[in-house]
Amino acid sequence: MAIVVPVHHDAPVRHELPGVGEARAYWVDETTLAWPADLLPAMVDVGALSAPPTEGATTRTPVTFGLVTSPEGGARIVDGILDRGPGGTEIPLSIVGSLEDLLGEEAMAAHPALRGYLALSLEDEFGGRSVEREDITLLLTGQLAVVQRTSASTGGWITAFTGVQTWPLLDRLYAGAAARDGSAPLGAGIGPDGAPTFALWAPTAVDVVLLAWPTGDPTGSAPLAEGDPVRVPAGRADAESWDGRWEVGGPAATAAGIDAGAQYLWEVSVYVPSTGKVETNLVTDPYSRALTVDSRRSVVVDLGQRALKPSNWRENLSPVVANDAARAIYELHVRDFSAADGSVPEELRGTYAAFSLASAGTRHLRSLAAAGIDTLHLLPTFDFCSVPEERAAQSVPEIPADASAASRRPQAAITAVADQDAYNWGYDPWHWLAPEGSYARAGRQDGGARVYEFREMVGAIHGMGLQVVLDQVFNHTGASGQDPHSVLDRIVPGYYHRLDAAGNVEMSTCCNNIATEHRMAERLMIDACVSWVVDYRVDGFRFDLMGYHSLATMTHLQEALAEVADDAVGHCIYLYGEGWNMGEVANNALFTQAKQGQAGLLGIGTFNDRVRDAVHGRSDDTDPRVPQGLGNGELTDPNGYDDRSEETKRNDLAWRTDLVRLALAGNLRDFELHAAGAQWVRGEEISYGDQPAAYGYAPTDAINYVDAHDDETLFDRLAYKLPLGTSMAERIRMNTLCLATVTLGQSPCFWAAGTELLRSKSLDTDSYNSGDHFNAIDWTGQDNGWGRGLPPAARNFDAWVVQAGILMREDLRPSAQDIATARAQALDLLRLRRSSHLFSLGSAALIRERVSFPSGDFDTPGLVIMLIDDGAGASDIDPDLDGLLVVINPAPGTVEQRVDALVDRYFELSDIQMEGADPIVKDTRFDAGTGTITIPGRTVAVLYER
Repeated sequence: MAIVVPVHHDAPVRHELPGVGEARAYWVDETTLAWPADLLPAMVDVGALSAPPTEGATTRTPVTFGLVTSPEGGARIVDGILDRGPGGTEIPLSIVGSLEDLLGEEAMAAHPALRGYLALSLEDEFGGRSVEREDITLLLTGQLAVVQRTSASTGGWITAFTGVQTWPLLDRLYAGAAARDGSAPLGAGIGPDGAPTFALWAPTAVDVVLLAWPTGDPTGSAPLAEGDPVRVPAGRADAESWDGRWEVGGPAATAAGIDAGAQYLWEVSVYVPSTGKVETNLVTDPYSRALTVDSRRSVVVDLGQRALKPSNWRENLSPVVANDAARAIYELHVRDFSAADGSVPEELRGTYAAFSLASAGTRHLRSLAAAGIDTLHLLPTFDFCSVPEERAAQSVPEIPADASAASRRPQAAITAVADQDAYNWGYDPWHWLAPEGSYARAGRQDGGARVYEFREMVGAIHGMGLQVVLDQVFNHTGASGQDPHSVLDRIVPGYYHRLDAAGNVEMSTCCNNIATEHRMAERLMIDACVSWVVDYRVDGFRFDLMGYHSLATMTHLQEALAEVADDAVGHCIYLYGEGWNMGEVANNALFTQAKQGQAGLLGIGTFNDRVRDAVHGRSDDTDPRVPQGLGNGELTDPNGYDDRSEETKRNDLAWRTDLVRLALAGNLRDFELHAAGAQWVRGEEISYGDQPAAYGYAPTDAINYVDAHDDETLFDRLAYKLPLGTSMAERIRMNTLCLATVTLGQSPCFWAAGTELLRSKSLDTDSYNSGDHFNAIDWTGQDNGWGRGLPPAARNFDAWVVQAGILMREDLRPSAQDIATARAQALDLLRLRRSSHLFSLGSAALIRERVSFPSGDFDTPGLVIMLIDDGAGASDIDPDLDGLLVVINPAPGTVEQRVDALVDRYFELSDIQMEGADPIVKDTRFDAGTGTITIPGRTVAVLYER
């Protein structure tokens, strides 16, 4: 029986022949292809083939190569014989040595994954045949494969056959200067004459047509238009100057009756490797600034129209944050904010509009802003895939009213409709430049209407005194290939996503990884961020899995944002993100990453997991109750589940205490600390796994946090790890203490929404799709979310036995008074942070000069004493203070500690705490004669020297 194998990336095939069903060759420049050495027959001497040919020699090689081209697809191997498909050809390729020798080190630095590949040339060995750009442009529109044969003298057998990855050549040919500076427009725009213009980058397309539906609504807010579209063929320039864009100019649009407010799609005819043929795809515009409901069509919207500019957005300017080190960031999900807020009209719950109301939620945000929060970080608000935008299409789970605190029934009801309900975090991008429609109120989800609603939200938040940071996800998309939610791959297959050596889309981010190192993917990322600043006046961005982007890309982004920031918002754009080192890009494998220890070179912050793990004792153990950390009782209040020796736990707690100290001092790599073991060491000399604990060059390089939307909430971690008999009053104190480790430090601090209200998600470790039931926040403080049932099995099943035993404990459910107490203590921390510039010195030099952790002959586990001295340098930073002390005692009992370095200095408890919500901290004492501090158990105290 004959085996017929089409050449494409992801179809299930039988791999009798190496490379079949994959794309293992690369087209790297106009005349050069790269061939992997592992596809060469075993008897071939790779070194001999890699050596440059000697001029004038008649070299015979044991293998030959050909570039197979098939305009319509269909090239395949049948019974060991090449079938080129309709109109297919084969172009001989000559071996010209190793790719490194041919391209040079500079070019290889851009393609490190291709080291060790063989260079194949479209020109003969002596340069006798030229390759025209027009020929290449035509070849790129069809199927491409490389065939490897044994030499004619040994039978000419086919020994490998594989597809070709063309993204390196597309970058070289069609993504030059215009791709960097954005001077070649993309998407839909409005020309000076008021006529819309359209441009789509689709360099491999066979043909492109614009389909448009005129609506007569200039704001672009019309619902989905009925009837047949207007068809307008898109044009392109001649091959020598063409930059890959297909355009429909203003005159053509005007002649067709297309105007502002029109709805449109692109009809793209393009060869698709995953199907092995030319497909005609109807696709929304990746540069869509507006969309109809459920992203069915793109919308031409003139964002400069006054009708799309709410009064509060026009009038409320962006607040100024003078010192990024002093930032206090509050992370919030749009739907969480109001889904359970009874003071918001039901039809507006979960919407952008809820931020503009006088409600329990907005009152709480204003109180946070008054205490010291200055930045509101919103989880994804770009258009994403996972929530039906049409209200009628959204399912509502039927939660049983009589379910117990540890019942399986609520999560079963939620799981049954999880992909059809109104809830998801939104980390599955669909369109990056358009607001998500499910957050717009019903009837306001189409086109310009949702633009207005988003701007109204931004204006309201600015009016509260808060800057707006948007969560951006450019490391992956919600779909790829021919999936209906895939946009990029249905326009330029195989370009925007990062492919592995076999041509498969990398999935290490859990989704379809985007290659922002490719120039047009980078441009899309930059253009989207610039649009959010210019068109919506947002103040900054948080980047999901930022380590998947290169430092070069982040540099280009910063440069582009710097050009527009002053006019748009009047200040620099604040950037930070997840700097994890993971996946196929780890350890700078493909480029220099924007990760921890490297992003700071650009002044971009990264989340500091060191302090998080120091406080929580986080580990990869299957039992979530161990190990404990500094903030939940390691050694000082054991929960009985950790069977390590006391010496081991003592050493572990000492290490975690050092991590907290480093975080308080800005996590600077060159900060010197008298660490565990009585040695003076630099922060980078303390280990965190196989990495240095401190990685910052400046205090803004680290974002200190103890909980975020990911993983369990702070309250839930305390529920796991504190001894079960710990009273609620003591749990509140530990909640405050944990928050203090990040709030009273020299780096920006970051709070997850509701952490000050003892927010619980009933122990859910990953609530991204757990619905309002587990995620919604009660701003009135009557219910913190505890005991709503066992969390969804998909992400929690292995911990259900432990979770059930804890959730059933009613003594772990805080009362309204408990929640109010926690809130008041937490807000006092913010007031303390804001009370003195000594908490945000802002530079590594000042921190090294003025911050210390005075030591003595004491051994109190977990105790942290930080001195910030205002008399150490030439300048006076805080005219009202000579210094301050931060003292953190995580142990249950009172600690009395003599510190010789503080003898004859006069410290007293801060006014904020003397007048504040915590009566116990007021028992803190300092004896100047002996330098002795007395601090109650589970207490954080700030003392001033005046």
